[in-house]
Amino acid sequence: MPFGLKNAGATYQRAMQKIFDDMLHKNVECYVDDLVVKSKKRENHFHDLRKVFERLRRYQLKMNPSKCAFGVTSEKFLGFIVRQRGIEIEQAKIDAILRMPEPRNIHKLKSLQGKLAYLWRFISNLVGRCQPFSRLMKKDVPLQ
Repeated sequence: MPFGLKNAGATYQRAMQKIFDDMLHKNVECYVDDLVVKSKKRENHFHDLRKVFERLRRYQLKMNPSKCAFGVTSEKFLGFIVRQRGIEIEQAKIDAILRMPEPRNIHKLKSLQGKLAYLWRFISNLVGRCQPFSRLMKKDVPLQ
């Protein structure tokens, strides 16, 4: 199905979820056209890869070898760094927020809130910490 169609992405995602249903969130993570094969133990990784390749072959799906990386312990995925010990934020994303000028209007404040929302899982009590922003979003409250 060509990706130019409106629902092509959703259709492809549904197909991948159906194909890898029993492996998702255990050995496989799939998001649009990205596929990550993960294993708890290094010695199981070849077995897990073999299962994924067999599944791809069964459904006649192909991978681009130049876009594949094997045996990595850390990789960028969807704007995050995935490591054995967990998920981290790219330092460049943090630096971009820290370098942002102070918001002087509602549009800039909403932009800052959007960037912070991207990091919600890494900042404890983010909603509570952003309460002052919410008050400023109310009509007729001046930004100071």
